Amino acid sequence: MADTPQVAELRIVVTAKDYDAAIAFYRDALGLPERGALSSPGGRVTILEAGRATLEIADPPHASYIDEVEVGRTGVAGHIRVAFQVTDAEGATRRLEAAGARVIAEPTRTPWNSANARLDAPAGLQLTLFEELGGE
Repeated sequence: MADTPQVAELRIVVTAKDYDAAIAFYRDALGLPERGALSSPGGRVTILEAGRATLEIADPPHASYIDEVEVGRTGVAGHIRVAFQVTDAEGATRRLEAAGARVIAEPTRTPWNSANARLDAPAGLQLTLFEELGGE
């Protein structure tokens, strides 16, 4: 195997029953820039930029620990949760709440020194918004 990664991009594809509401939320409220939009016979897709992507794989005990830290209880996230790094977790939480997300947990300082909020968002996604706090 080569020293360079063989994968150039991670793309998460979400099927949204209310496409227009999902676009308004993720593009307009969250602020993900539009890379492109395409249509097919009777359908549409929009590709949104989300900065650098990573794939985080957790075992069930660690996922429960993250739920406990971010939300205060376990068994909240399900098997997929999407996390976005933001510059202002409190401001982003308020903006997304106003755009239709349900706040599960307000921004909370984590043991890894970030402020993390949890939201239920359009298209059936659970989001973590995290702001790196820096320092100790």
